[in-house]
Amino acid sequence: MSNTTHFGFRTVPEDEKTPLVRGVFDSVASRYDVMNDLMSAGLHRLWKNDMVAMLHPKNGMCIIDVAGGTGDIAFRMLKRAACHVTVCDINQHMLDEGRNRAIDRNLLHNVDWVCGNAEALPLPDDSFDAYTIAFGIRNVTHIDVALREAYRALKIGGRFLCLEFGHVQHEWMQKIYDAYSFHAIPKIGEFVTGSGEPYKYLVESIRQFPDRETFAGMIRAAGFSNVQYRSLTQGVVAIHSGWKL
Repeated sequence: MSNTTHFGFRTVPEDEKTPLVRGVFDSVASRYDVMNDLMSAGLHRLWKNDMVAMLHPKNGMCIIDVAGGTGDIAFRMLKRAACHVTVCDINQHMLDEGRNRAIDRNLLHNVDWVCGNAEALPLPDDSFDAYTIAFGIRNVTHIDVALREAYRALKIGGRFLCLEFGHVQHEWMQKIYDAYSFHAIPKIGEFVTGSGEPYKYLVESIRQFPDRETFAGMIRAAGFSNVQYRSLTQGVVAIHSGWKL
């Protein structure tokens, strides 16, 4: 009998999750960042800015941004420094969207676009000064495997940064957050993209993600040191940090 995992609130065989996740992002790639603006009232831009500011990219750094197909994080890094960013995403449609945006921004250098799985990065050991992932790690089938891959790909002294949704810190806010997430977001998604199902999954996947302390423990278990996290917007999201030492 095959092992199972969660896809939102559904239980599915492990080997089915990756194709299901790929299908979700196939269907929303062209409107992904527009939906992010609508769902978060633009706050996702501030959260991403905070993560990139924490990294503080410098000239000459080699950075991998995983699950960043539309280039949203990569473009922020390239604006700050003459670094080199490898954008790795499992979804080719998202990468195509990002590449088109790079062309529109005349960002034709210092960025590579690689189709690959966070659980098996098609890249050598000890290659990067930093590894970032924003709102992507909860979609992988085996989070522990993806974290070990992040550790493998980083150079000694390299930094891991993960921006991900969390669990809000106050019960009264949780009720408002749940009402908005489960009722409003799928309806917004249906209006903008023609289907609310992908956004139903995305909301459910947030509730399935480990709490901040549990996830920090998983990062430590992968080998990272000096693991910390910083909660933003009353715990709606958190930025997790670790170092390969």
